[in-house]
Amino acid sequence: MTFDEGQGYVVLATIAVPLLAALTLVFVPGHQKMAVRYISAVTGAIVAGLSIYVFTAYQLDGSDAQMRLRWVWVENTAFLGKDGITLNLAVDGISSLMALLTGVVAFAGALASWKLDFRNKDFYILYWVLLAGVYGTFFSYDLFFFFFFYELAVMPLYLLIGVWGSTREEYGAAKLTLMLVGGSVLIWIGIFAVFHEANLGTFDMEQLWAAGRDGTLSPTFQKVFFPFMAVGCGVLAALWPFHTWSPDGHMSAPTAVSMVHAGVLMKLGAFGIIRLGIQMMPEGAEFWMPTLMVLGVIGAVYGATAALTQRDFKLISGYSSVSHMGYVLMGLATMNQIGITGAVLQMYSHGVMTALVFLMIGALYDQAHTRDLKDFGGIAKVMPLWVIFYGIAGLANVGLPGFSGFTAEFHIFVGTFKSGRVFGALAIFGAALAAAYMLRMFAIVFFGPFNVRWSDLKDLTPLERLSGGMLIASIVIMGVWWAPFTDRVGQTVTLLPGVTG
Repeated sequence: MTFDEGQGYVVLATIAVPLLAALTLVFVPGHQKMAVRYISAVTGAIVAGLSIYVFTAYQLDGSDAQMRLRWVWVENTAFLGKDGITLNLAVDGISSLMALLTGVVAFAGALASWKLDFRNKDFYILYWVLLAGVYGTFFSYDLFFFFFFYELAVMPLYLLIGVWGSTREEYGAAKLTLMLVGGSVLIWIGIFAVFHEANLGTFDMEQLWAAGRDGTLSPTFQKVFFPFMAVGCGVLAALWPFHTWSPDGHMSAPTAVSMVHAGVLMKLGAFGIIRLGIQMMPEGAEFWMPTLMVLGVIGAVYGATAALTQRDFKLISGYSSVSHMGYVLMGLATMNQIGITGAVLQMYSHGVMTALVFLMIGALYDQAHTRDLKDFGGIAKVMPLWVIFYGIAGLANVGLPGFSGFTAEFHIFVGTFKSGRVFGALAIFGAALAAAYMLRMFAIVFFGPFNVRWSDLKDLTPLERLSGGMLIASIVIMGVWWAPFTDRVGQTVTLLPGVTG
């Protein structure tokens, strides 16, 4: 076994450990709630450790895909040729960062659900299945398994929101599921169109990427089918005007699901646009990117404007996510190195920042049982640590220097100005709106007149401090030490077809 193959088994373990945890929980009696919690906490710690290893072990040596593992599943049968369907796992600079994001958020979410009492066994089974799907999507280099893991990550959301959610949970779960399934249908059509057009008898993504570059996938084909991939994945990335499921889903979801939903799952959509769009259909991407830029700008400005008008904590954060994912799409649409690098950094920054926001909202809602801004005031007097944690997330949200948001948005702004000054100006305008809705919330909730109704509120629990502390560390490290993040992402971005300097 080679060293690279040995590392490939580590990559496999990041998928297998959550699945093994889910399988183990099946055999744990439902009334053993503490056993369920401890198994999930240990699982979260293990996957976080594996994710950190994957990120740090990725070598900045000019090569792209590393830590490879290939297991042929089906070959030389019917319409499939050699290497037809293969469990082909590998890590590039982008997926290494996404793995780190997933590990941090997964562990924090597992701890955040410690107090969950209603059917916590079933909740954690679905939670770990979902996260196995997330890891599988990020690491898959086979189109069949990419889609399989993509769906494995998405489908548990219906039950996680519909059973354990609150505030119109059935409506939120149904709307989310219908729209995401619609997006998946578009992706499925695109996948089989690519498979048929390439006529290679394999779902191997590297061979299909080569087919896109060398003209086997004709320019006309790419222009026709790129929207299937971009819109299909864009639905999960809250692409305007297909974003409406996201605020409703956030409002209905329990805390840990909101953390994973906004922190990680939405990134699968943007990641899919890179893998299935830019890498597989570069000429189609070049043709359609101006349209994606316009939709990204609309999403960024609209999301921030909508957040400014909301009173519900979760709706504010939900529309804020739409805005930030708009920035991600704008960065991808620049088709230049700094813009796409910024988009990937924004995926990470928004992931850890919004996970921290939803963790804090959950900590407050568990005690107050309301999320209406107007019900609060002067919270800093009784929950000072909560205010500090939420405040850090808010400062990262508006892109203050020293926090991850600045690192990401700086790259996106530079990239968008290179694409067009109007786009760059609108991006900065959206950031100004973000500052407005965050400062509005700070003024009302943190430092407004104290509402004696909340005199008995207690500050963060030790587990909430641990979860929040991990997320804050992720925010600050990226904000002050860019190199480990930009170098890894940049190594992959420079190799994307059609990307300019």
